[in-house]
Amino acid sequence: MNLRQALTRAQENLGAVETLRANATRDAELLLLDTLRLTRAQFLANPERDLTSAELALYLEAVARRLNHEPIQYITGHQEFYGLRLKVTRAVLIPRPETELLVEAVLARIPHDLPTTLLDIGAGTGAIAIALAANLPQAAVTAVDISPAALAVAQGNIDAHRLDGRVRLIQSDLLAALAGESFDAIVSNPPYVPTPDRPSLHPEVRDHEPHTALFAGHDGLDIYRRLIPAAVAALKPNGLLALEIGYGQREAIAELLSGWREVEFLDDLQQIPRVALARRA
Repeated sequence: MNLRQALTRAQENLGAVETLRANATRDAELLLLDTLRLTRAQFLANPERDLTSAELALYLEAVARRLNHEPIQYITGHQEFYGLRLKVTRAVLIPRPETELLVEAVLARIPHDLPTTLLDIGAGTGAIAIALAANLPQAAVTAVDISPAALAVAQGNIDAHRLDGRVRLIQSDLLAALAGESFDAIVSNPPYVPTPDRPSLHPEVRDHEPHTALFAGHDGLDIYRRLIPAAVAALKPNGLLALEIGYGQREAIAELLSGWREVEFLDDLQQIPRVALARRA
């Protein structure tokens, strides 16, 4: 079987699954190039090249994982975020483009030429902490996560981007392990999906991404109810709190932020309120 034939068969198999059909062509090609370590130019230059039996087996395995709705990022082992290539595993939530809006909001409100202390709560892959450290050379960034497995992934990404010493990782349930420390900004993309929404999620999210990074109680607000009051004590005067929020949560978050200054919300590309910002009163 040659490259073109293998790709066509994979596209047909993926396209036969309703929940995978929309991206079947993209996924089949991406998995082919990643599995065989080919560039698209190399594929286009020689689509009639025969696959070895080992190559075909690897590709069929990758396609089978996708047919089981495993996210592409877990199969390839990486994801792009804010211009950074990050390793991802099943231990961490896959970074989303929407979270880049959170990073942009913080970068727009933090001085780039002064020493600052930043805290990322819920490190996951380390995406937010690494993006901030890479763009704020004067910043000292701390990132916490309750999961040791997630912290191991984050450490690998920190090392890969040569930010060891710039980003400190600590295992902690929110701010529990940081008593007495204070920060110029606290940033978080916490779990915010209401538990009753679980059945309606796409299978690749519901069945594969870590539930502790997705769900936060009946209304999705459990983490915010703990994090926002704790942030008051951990922020310096006029310190910035920046949170990613879920669909339909703006009013509830605004209520939780009553008493804070300069509360504002930023919409994502779908005009959904996605980022909440506030200053410590």
